Amino acid sequence: MNPQQSILSYFVLFCFCLTSPIFAEYIPSDEFEIADGLEVTLWATTPQLFNPTNFDIDSNGRIWVTEAVNYRNFRNEDLGLSKEAGDRVVVLQDTDNDGRADTSHTFVRDIDLVAPLGIAVVGNKIIVSCAPNLLVYTDVDGDTYFDPSIDTKEILLTGFSGLDHDHSLHSVTVGPDGYWYFNTGNGGPHTVTDKSGWTLRAGSSYAGGTPHLKKNFPGRKSDDGRVWVGGVAMRVRPDGTGLEPIGHNFRNVYEESLSSFGDVFHADNDDPPACRTTWLMEYGNAGFSSADGSRKWQLDQRPGQPTRIAEWRQEDPGTIPAGDVYGFGAPAGVVFGENGCFDELYPEGLLLVCESARGEVFQYSPRPQGAGFSLERSVLMKLRSGSVHSGMFRPSDVAVGPDGAIYISDWYDPGVGGHRMRDPNGSGSVYRIAPKDFTPSIEKLDLSTVAGKIRALKSPAVHVRSLGFNALRDMGEEAGPEIVAASRSHQPFFVARTTWLLPNCGQGGLDRLTELLDHKNPQIRVVALRSLRRAIAQPDTSDRVRNLWLQAQQQACLDFSAAVRREAAISLRDIPFQECRKLLQKIADGFDGWDRWYLEALGIACEGKEQESFDLFVVNSEDPLLWDNRLSGIAWRLHPDSAVEQLKTRAIEITLPLADRKKMVDAIAFNSNTQAAAAMLEIAQHGPQDIRDYAAWWGQHRLQNDWKNVQLSDVFPEPPPIKKPLPNTRLDRSFTPPGDPIYKSTHGKASIDLDIRGAKRIYLVADSTNAKSGNAFWIAPILTNAESNVDLTQIPWTMAFSGGTPSRPPPVPNKASLARRKKPPRPPLTVSPGLTTWGNGQPAIQVAARSVIAYDVSALKPLRLQVTASEETAVKDQIFFSIFVDTSNTGKEILPAHSLSDVPGSASLGRAIFHANHIGCAKCHIVNGYGGEIGPDLSQIARKHSAIALHEDILKPHAAIAAGFETMTVLTDKGTAISGLQVSAGDPIVLKDALGKVHSINRKNTDTIFASKNSLMPELANLLTTEELSSLIQFLQSAADKQPDM
Repeated sequence: MNPQQSILSYFVLFCFCLTSPIFAEYIPSDEFEIADGLEVTLWATTPQLFNPTNFDIDSNGRIWVTEAVNYRNFRNEDLGLSKEAGDRVVVLQDTDNDGRADTSHTFVRDIDLVAPLGIAVVGNKIIVSCAPNLLVYTDVDGDTYFDPSIDTKEILLTGFSGLDHDHSLHSVTVGPDGYWYFNTGNGGPHTVTDKSGWTLRAGSSYAGGTPHLKKNFPGRKSDDGRVWVGGVAMRVRPDGTGLEPIGHNFRNVYEESLSSFGDVFHADNDDPPACRTTWLMEYGNAGFSSADGSRKWQLDQRPGQPTRIAEWRQEDPGTIPAGDVYGFGAPAGVVFGENGCFDELYPEGLLLVCESARGEVFQYSPRPQGAGFSLERSVLMKLRSGSVHSGMFRPSDVAVGPDGAIYISDWYDPGVGGHRMRDPNGSGSVYRIAPKDFTPSIEKLDLSTVAGKIRALKSPAVHVRSLGFNALRDMGEEAGPEIVAASRSHQPFFVARTTWLLPNCGQGGLDRLTELLDHKNPQIRVVALRSLRRAIAQPDTSDRVRNLWLQAQQQACLDFSAAVRREAAISLRDIPFQECRKLLQKIADGFDGWDRWYLEALGIACEGKEQESFDLFVVNSEDPLLWDNRLSGIAWRLHPDSAVEQLKTRAIEITLPLADRKKMVDAIAFNSNTQAAAAMLEIAQHGPQDIRDYAAWWGQHRLQNDWKNVQLSDVFPEPPPIKKPLPNTRLDRSFTPPGDPIYKSTHGKASIDLDIRGAKRIYLVADSTNAKSGNAFWIAPILTNAESNVDLTQIPWTMAFSGGTPSRPPPVPNKASLARRKKPPRPPLTVSPGLTTWGNGQPAIQVAARSVIAYDVSALKPLRLQVTASEETAVKDQIFFSIFVDTSNTGKEILPAHSLSDVPGSASLGRAIFHANHIGCAKCHIVNGYGGEIGPDLSQIARKHSAIALHEDILKPHAAIAAGFETMTVLTDKGTAISGLQVSAGDPIVLKDALGKVHSINRKNTDTIFASKNSLMPELANLLTTEELSSLIQFLQSAADKQPDM
C-alpha cells in the first residue's frame, strides 16, 4: 500500500468514528478491581474493534484482533451486525506511546472468516483459526494490509468440524520448541490430514449448537491406531507436517499456553458445572467422555459421586488429575506470562485465565508438585461490586506484549459465549494491566545479528521470542557459542529457552546439554530431556544426538525428581516392551503409591503393553493381599485381563479398607471380557455386604454398554435406587407479591369491593401480627366481569401456601438464643389453603396466616372483586388482609429486557413460580439443589448471564439452547419417534425425554436420527406476566449468589 492509500484509509476511519451512529459501550477503568501493585487502563474500544474473540501482539506492539460480528448469524441476524464479506482481522496501534490506541484498520476481511476464534502473529505470518481451516496469511510486503496481488493465503490444515461453533478450532501458540500448538473443541467429527499425509480422526457423542453440526462419530481410529476423543490438543511443524495429538477428551478448551520449559496449561470451558484449569501432561486423557467418546459423563456417574469427580472421571483409571476444578464458568483466553513488567511481583511466572462467565481474570503461579503442578487460584481483575456494568464484562483473551504489559480483551455482552449475542453494538475493548506509573517501552527488533536474535528470545511476548528462536535455529552451529553462553543465565526461563536450541549447536551444545541434564533445578533437567526428545524426532538428527538421548533417558528413569521420571515414562509410550522393560521397571519402582500424575505417566508408558508390564511389576508379589499402595495402584491403572482374579481377591477381602476394595471393583469394570463380568457378578452376589450394591450397580450399568454382548449364568441383583442428596434446608414455599397492595385492612375483619380492571393476577394475602399463626377466612370471593360472576372457590389457584412465618419483625435475639442456634433456622413447611363454608353456608377459603393465594384471572377479564375477610373468633385483631393485583403485560406485550428494572419483582414470588406445577420449571431444572435434572442447572446459568440475557433465555428458549442440551429425535424402524436429550451416541443410543424417562434404542432398530431446532423447554411468554418474569429473574439471580456445592 502506498503512502497516499495509507493516509486515505486513516481519514476514512476518522470520518467513520465521527459519523458512525454506533453508541458503543465500554467499562471505565475505575470500575475494575485489580491485584495489588497493578493498575488497569483502557487501551482501545469500539469502534476501533468489535466483538473481539482473540488477539495477538506483534514485535512493534500492534494488537491484531479476530472479530466475530458474524457469530452465529442463524440466531443473531436481528442485531444487524453481520457482514456478507465475512469477518475480519483488525490491527490496532498506539503510535504516540500515550498508552491508548490511536489507529485502527482492517488487515483482511474474508468470506472464509466466520467467527474466527484464534490468531497468532509470527513475523509476517498471520495464523487464523476458523473451522474448518487453519489459515496462514503472509503479509509479504509487511504493510499490515492484505493485498491478494502481493500477499498470500494458505490453508495449512483443514477438516476441523465446528463451523460457527465455540467447540471448534482455537488459536495457535508457538511453543518454545518451535512447534505450533493448538486445540479443537469436541464439536467434531474432526478429520484432519497433515502435509505429510498423517490423518487425525476425532469424535464423540456431542452434536448440535449450530445447523452445521448435526452429526458426530465417536470411536474412530487415527493413523496412529489410537482413538482420540472429543476436544484434542495438538502440535504441528510450521510447514504443516508432523501433526501429533498431545492430549484429548476435553469439552472445549479455548486456548493453550506454554511455559518456556514446555509445560502446557489450559482451561476447559465445561459449564455447567465443573470448569477447570489444568496442566496438560503429554498424551493425557481429561475424561469428559467415555474412552470411546460414545457416552457423556452423566451416564457413567456412580452412586454418590460428586460432580467435580464424575465430570472428569477422576475415579476412572486412565484419566489425568483435573487440576483446579472451580465450578460454573466459561474460561476463554489463557497466557503463561514470563519476565514481563510484573516480574518483581511474580518471578516464577503468571498463568492468567479469562473467565468470561464470571467476569473475572484468574491468576495462578503454578508450582511443581510431585509429577504434576499445584494451582492456587486468585483474581487478577474483576468489576467492582455494584458496578452499573455488572454482568457485562466478558474477558475473552489475554496476552503479554513486548513492552511486558498484560493486555485483556473484553467481549462486552449481557450473555456469554455459546449461544447468542445480545449487545446490538458489538462492543469490545482492550485493557492494559501494568504497575502504576508504567511507561511502555519496546525494544526495536533486530534479527540481523546473533545478539539481536538472543534479545528477541528474551522478549516477554511469546511470538517475538519465536522469531528469535527460529532465526537462531536456522543459523545452526554458527550461533552455538552465543547460545551456550546465554544458557548460563541466572534466569531459569532464559536457560530453558536456549536449551531447546542446544541440539543444533554442535558438540558444544551437546556438552552444555549434558551439563543441564545434571542441573540442580529439576525443571531445567526436564526441559533438557524434552529438547533432546524433540530433536530425535527430526529426520536429520545426528547419531551424536541420538546417543545422548539414550543416555539421558536411562539416567532420567532413576532421577530423584518425580517430574524428570515422568518425562522418561512418557517417552516410552511407543517403544516395544522387550526394548524398554528394564526402564519400565525402574519407572514403576519410583512410584510412591500416591502421586496420580506419576501413576498416569506410568500408564501412558505401558500403553499397548499393559499385560506384559503388569506381569513384570508383580512377578515377586503374586499374592494380591500382600500388595502395597504402589502395586494396588498399578493394578488399578493397568487392569489387564489376567489381573481380574487378583482384583476380585482384593475386592472381597473384608480386612482391606472399603475405599481400596471399591477401586478394585472399578478396575474390574474397565475390562470388557466375560471373565470380568463374571467376577463382578460373584462380588454382587456373594461379596461383603458393604460392597455388593456397588458391584450390582456396576454390573447393571455395564450390561448397557461394554458388557452388552456378554452371556452370564445368572443376572445381577437390582442395586438399591440412587438416593439424591437432599438440600440442607427445606424448600420454602412462601412468597410475597411484588409492588404495593391495592387494598390493606386495618383490623381482623373487612368487607372488600375493588375495581380490578386489567388484572392478570390477583393475590389474596392474610398476615399476622402474632408470632403464632391464626386461622382466617376469605368468604364468598366473587369476580365480576362483563358477562357473569365467578366464584373464586370454584376455580383452581395457580400458587398458594398457608401457615408460613408471620411477617412481623422478628424478636431481637439474646446471647442465650444465639448460643443455642448452631445452624440457620430452616424455612417452615407449609400446607395448602382449604375450602369450607361460613355462616349460612357461604363458600369460603380457610387459611392459617401468614398465607398467600394467587389466581390467574387473565382469561376472565374481571371488572370487580368482592370478598369478605375475617379472622377466627378466638383471634382478636391479630390478622390483617391485603390484596395485590398484577396488571402487567403478557405474551408479545411483555416489556423488553432493558425495561425490567422499572418493573416490581419479588424473588420469593419467582421461587414460587419456579416450583409451580402450571409453569413446570422445576420438573426439568435444578436451582440450589431442588428440581429435576433434565435441563441445565439454572443457578449455574444465572451466574454467567445478566438479567438481559436471562430475559431472552426464558422467553426464547429455542434461540439459545445450552450446549449439551440440544434435543435429538430418533425414528425407529417401527415408525415411532422418540425425542429427548442425547445421553449416549453409542449402541444403544440413550435419550432422556422431557419427563426424565430414559430410552435406550438399539441402533439396528433405528431408521433416522436428527437434531431438533427446538428446546424441550416450553414457550413461557404466554404463561408469565412482566412482573412474574421480573420476579423469576430476581429469584435466579439471588440463587446465583449462593456458592454451589461441588
